[in-house]
Amino acid sequence: MITKITRLFNIQHPIIQAGMVWVSGWKLASAVSNCGGLGLIGSGSMKPELLREHIQKCKASTDKPFGVNIPLLRGDADELVRVTIDEGVKIVFTSAGHPKKYSALLKENQIKLVHVVPNIKYGLKAQEAGCDAVVGEGVEAGGHNGADQLTTFALIPQLVDALDIPVIAAGGITDGRGILAALSLGAEGVQIGTRFAATIESSAHENYKKKIVGSGDVDTVLAFRKIGLVRMMKNDFALRSVKAEFEGWNENELKELRGTKREQLGIFEGDENEGAMEAGQGVGLIKDIPNVKELFERLLFEYESALKRLPTP
Repeated sequence: MITKITRLFNIQHPIIQAGMVWVSGWKLASAVSNCGGLGLIGSGSMKPELLREHIQKCKASTDKPFGVNIPLLRGDADELVRVTIDEGVKIVFTSAGHPKKYSALLKENQIKLVHVVPNIKYGLKAQEAGCDAVVGEGVEAGGHNGADQLTTFALIPQLVDALDIPVIAAGGITDGRGILAALSLGAEGVQIGTRFAATIESSAHENYKKKIVGSGDVDTVLAFRKIGLVRMMKNDFALRSVKAEFEGWNENELKELRGTKREQLGIFEGDENEGAMEAGQGVGLIKDIPNVKELFERLLFEYESALKRLPTP
């Protein structure tokens, strides 16, 4: 599969592993890159010096391209960007903010910049800011989502039509069929999160991985619409959050309920009741916890199989 994205990042396959908090450390990122995809270190759950350590370990574990995901809403985003530049990383994915603040600096350092967007408006802003590509993320995705709740299937072709830069599809993609569907909509690559979270190399807690494997098609919910939409697997905390919104809790009450370390509690520490166990709607398709190499081989086989099943002219 040669696309604009494989050429942009000099990778073999247009498959990008999402930079997820508490999940995407150097082990996962380097394993994905070694398989010909693009691994991303998720800096959203790291202090700057910890990010530096992960970058250095990733460089020692792969000679292939890899990148860093930086959520721009973090108070120490400036420091995370500086560490990334200092360590010579040449690919940066940003989210939750305006990439223009850093685009000139990153370009000066020959860094490819990609921003995650939920709609055309923000896609155009990312393009104007000088981004090399965007990730169009549908509301099927785990974690934080756009307030408009556009689905991947609706969002991607509209972004493709509106933008001149390549579009990467994200949200609900868990197998080769999803990859084929995204490319057929005009995407030049895919970003996959939850499926990579349930791998051996993922730094997430085993309880979190097992909960993904045990979940079905209706086992995720959207919560916190008033203070920032989040998709997570159903548990005591998630259901209480939905109930609180239904009962009309105000923003301050919801922020107090959410707290500050729910993701760490659920994803990294494995608290199945009180943690925010973020995951996408594709959890029902995930039935095991393979290593990355096994998963990559499966994704490519599934893609080829799905392609062969398409009607011939």
